Amino acid sequence: QVQLVESGGGLVQPGGSLRLSCAASGSIANIGIMRWYWQPPGNQRELVADISSRGTINYADSVKGRFTISRDNAKNTVYLQMNSLKLEDSAVYYCNADVRLSTTLTLQNFWGQGTQVTVSS
Repeated sequence: QVQLVESGGGLVQPGGSLRLSCAASGSIANIGIMRWYWQPPGNQRELVADISSRGTINYADSVKGRFTISRDNAKNTVYLQMNSLKLEDSAVYYCNADVRLSTTLTLQNFWGQGTQVTVSS
């Protein structure tokens, strides 16, 4: 039905930057809120940032001022610009979205497969 594919993860030194992308494809009528979650090793998955279709944004306190979420509605893509990365930002990052299907017009929630971000010197 709908696939979310993340990209842009990798290994970066403390203080460095990475930009994650998540592209949605499939039977999409429109997309509501798009979200980024992270899951550090041994921890639960937590919300990092979210953005509505109109651009309303929320951030977790731990990333405010360092991470920026944005989206391109024409491309069904959400981004996460991560600056001033810290060791504790290391995690698998997951994309999540509320998608209204073009086939049934129902609203469903989808997850990407995750992308690893490792911050290490």
